[in-house]
Amino acid sequence: MRTILCFGDSLTWGYNAEGPSRHAYEDRWPSVLQHRLGQEARIIAEGLNGRTTAYDDWLSGADRNGARILPTLLMSHSPLDLIIIMLGTNDMKPFICGRAIGAKQGIQRLIDIVRGHKYPLDEPPPGILVVAPPPFCQTENTDFAAQFDGGISESRKLAAHYADAAEQAGCGFFDAGTVARTTLLDGVHLDAENTRAVGMGLEPIVRRILGL
Repeated sequence: MRTILCFGDSLTWGYNAEGPSRHAYEDRWPSVLQHRLGQEARIIAEGLNGRTTAYDDWLSGADRNGARILPTLLMSHSPLDLIIIMLGTNDMKPFICGRAIGAKQGIQRLIDIVRGHKYPLDEPPPGILVVAPPPFCQTENTDFAAQFDGGISESRKLAAHYADAAEQAGCGFFDAGTVARTTLLDGVHLDAENTRAVGMGLEPIVRRILGL
């Protein structure tokens, strides 16, 4: 059985803009991917609301810096066959980074961490699949619109930046925006149908990477 770590933010955690609440376990994209892969793989969902690629959020009560926590997760969940990285949404906050190029650099930093980590059993590093989150959309939610001011145009650049970073590093790449759309309720998150679509869309590329 292969082991896959899904490393992400609220889109991986399953934030539901209705409520707000959390999507049912079976609707979250890591759960959908697990269901479709069955006994061929074990999915570990590591989603945290507000997580960034490699930037601090000093307004948060928990460490949101993905680059700082990733080495710990690589140790605690080792050995791994694949890590799926779906981050960058929160990098688009202007007080965090606010630029897609910054998220690309954050993704590159995470790739370097995975590749350069000293694993506990001296196993080789896992494969890496970089996932670009779907672009933002217009919303009447004034709080989210303000938090992600300017993010619509920048978020549309993520897929091209991530594809370039993945190609340069020899990683897999998937554009979640090809199968999912963000909700009008806050312009950032996914409804149940769209988070399920991400899990379904990931299945073929995961199978290809792992030879399943």
